[in-house]
Amino acid sequence: MARRGYGSGRLIVRRDKAGRESWYGSWWAGGRRVKRKLGPKRPQGRRDGLTRSQAEAELRRQMEEAVVVASRSGIGLQEAGTRYITHLETALERKPTTIQDYRIILRRHLVPFFATRPIAKIGADDVAAYLLVKRREGLASNTVRNQLNFLHGIFAFGIKRGWVSTNPVAQVDRPRSERRPERRIQFLTATELDELIRAVPDDQLGAIERPLYLMAAMSGLRQGELLALRWSDIDWVAGRIRVADSVTRGSLGSPKSRRSIRAVPMADRLARELERHFQRSAFQGDDDLVFCHQLGTVLDPSKLRKRFTRALQRAGVRRIRFHDLRHTFGTQMAAAGAPLRAIQEWMGHADYSTTSVYAHYAPDPTHGAAFAERAFGSGDAVAEPETAEGGDPASSASRG
Repeated sequence: MARRGYGSGRLIVRRDKAGRESWYGSWWAGGRRVKRKLGPKRPQGRRDGLTRSQAEAELRRQMEEAVVVASRSGIGLQEAGTRYITHLETALERKPTTIQDYRIILRRHLVPFFATRPIAKIGADDVAAYLLVKRREGLASNTVRNQLNFLHGIFAFGIKRGWVSTNPVAQVDRPRSERRPERRIQFLTATELDELIRAVPDDQLGAIERPLYLMAAMSGLRQGELLALRWSDIDWVAGRIRVADSVTRGSLGSPKSRRSIRAVPMADRLARELERHFQRSAFQGDDDLVFCHQLGTVLDPSKLRKRFTRALQRAGVRRIRFHDLRHTFGTQMAAAGAPLRAIQEWMGHADYSTTSVYAHYAPDPTHGAAFAERAFGSGDAVAEPETAEGGDPASSASRG
């Protein structure tokens, strides 16, 4: 039998439990395999059912019908994208920040490029042209890739709704994810952390920033998790801090790790500092924020980062990001011998490979440095091999 042409679909014969055979059609549409029942197969010597040629004709009819239905749908990209975002927000309950990002992509990038063209008339060449334009505009590979992933989702959603029959994004090679060059992580030593705490100004915000910086470095919480922390999350008896919420772009949501809750051990020094902060605070209710504005509202992350930078300058220590206080926790815990799996749990890393960077700061259980010293010593000259009296190195080595 001759090989079927690409895109012409495929005929399949299936038999049910009663032994009756039926024709099924299968074809690819937008990266998805579509399967439809075409009708019963005609038994030999009978007139009911479909012959192979009739099944072929029915397969072509259904494939063409799917294209016609989609082409008659005049829905544009803006409407399709808006409906898709609504579906993600209401049915799939995606995070508000994700929904916000998608709305920005739709409004600033996709709609201006594709205009009012119906999505059924957008082809792979159009998507490839979009990719080229965005790269020429200087957008990073990961940014363009994220935009095309969102566009792919719109078309996949459109296929389910019958607006289109194919997904042109699936036919375009998307940019590969950029590999960020490996860099040394930044963190503060215990001495530098003390210098930073002493450099915090004695003003109203400084009274909040001292325990905030100390907790960031001694708990490994992200900035958004710190700003969302409530007094009910501090377990004074067990000496633990529960992480249940995070503030992102002013909105309260779940932490980045998407875990419902995680617990972090609390050192005595941190507990004492938090106790003093609690006694000074005007907001001591269980649902009140631990670190908050004078009105009890969330602190401004941008202002917090600027004041942190100035405190580093006054302390005369290396300049790091606020996020690097989190690395201070990871490196210090690893250096103290804490298991990396435990550090992964405390820091809320979804992937162990993220935590493995701290392995370089952990004690070496094999005492490799001692073995290296024993193997190579500290001498500058290479020792001559010992030989038997009157013999040569080679003969000595052969006997050894």
